[in-house]
Amino acid sequence: MTKPIYQLVDELPENNITVMALKTLDNIIPGQWENITNFEEMIRRVTGETDEQMIQKIGERAVWLFNDKTQGYQNALWLYQTVDKADYALGAAALANKIGEKINLFGFLNKITPNNEKAQVIDLVIKIVAELVAFCQINGLPGDSINDFVAALAEYEKESLVRMAALVCFDAIIPFGADFVLTIQSTLAKLSPQELNQNPVFSQVSRFIPGDNPENQLQFITESFEAVKGWMISFVTSNAITRSGIMANLHSFIEFSESQFDYLAAFLDITTNYFEHTGIQSIARSLISRAMFEV
Repeated sequence: MTKPIYQLVDELPENNITVMALKTLDNIIPGQWENITNFEEMIRRVTGETDEQMIQKIGERAVWLFNDKTQGYQNALWLYQTVDKADYALGAAALANKIGEKINLFGFLNKITPNNEKAQVIDLVIKIVAELVAFCQINGLPGDSINDFVAALAEYEKESLVRMAALVCFDAIIPFGADFVLTIQSTLAKLSPQELNQNPVFSQVSRFIPGDNPENQLQFITESFEAVKGWMISFVTSNAITRSGIMANLHSFIEFSESQFDYLAAFLDITTNYFEHTGIQSIARSLISRAMFEV
């Protein structure tokens, strides 16, 4: 059973590997993300409301909307949670006692196996499609509304923007470098529907991906990436993002050598759940914004 939205927000960690990793992105998108981990505080921030009775009414309406399964909020939450994969819990538990001290990646090398390039690409493009479908679910749009999603990307801010920034930095540039678009395109061009169907994350989320079979779904995934790549390239260029810059920021809490980017990408993959964390915050913000106009 899905927890109520206020509980999901209230249970978000104030500080863990995910939060520390996301905070390094403040150098790229300064002031965009604040780690709000209290539902009532989020109501105050989103609405500017100070009247306690009105805050209560907005909160109750937001909870009702989230619980209404004819809306897409719970589906969006499930997508955000699922694409972060089950191995997050294992990595997070192993590092729970490391908060507050610098994590030495060398100590984890024997526990980390970097994804091969194909698996890394599939992970990235499924996250992009999950973001697209979650956006459609939250906004009551058909799941294949690629153009609406791309148009909305230009207006992304706060939790949604930091989630996409993390996707670009942690899942694209760190493992693939500056030429990540070419690498992804080349891999997708060679990918067979059978290989896609064998991917465990795809097999879990495939029911939400438009297309009635893996072949059509692979085509939709490819079209989605082609539509989003322009935004990704523009985001990297306009913010002067480089692999060395991202890694320098991560050095604030992780010790690693410059040649370990494959391991660093795998380390971030198993120790962060930034899609789920910021996804909960995005859903709460959307619910509160809608509830404010409905009470």
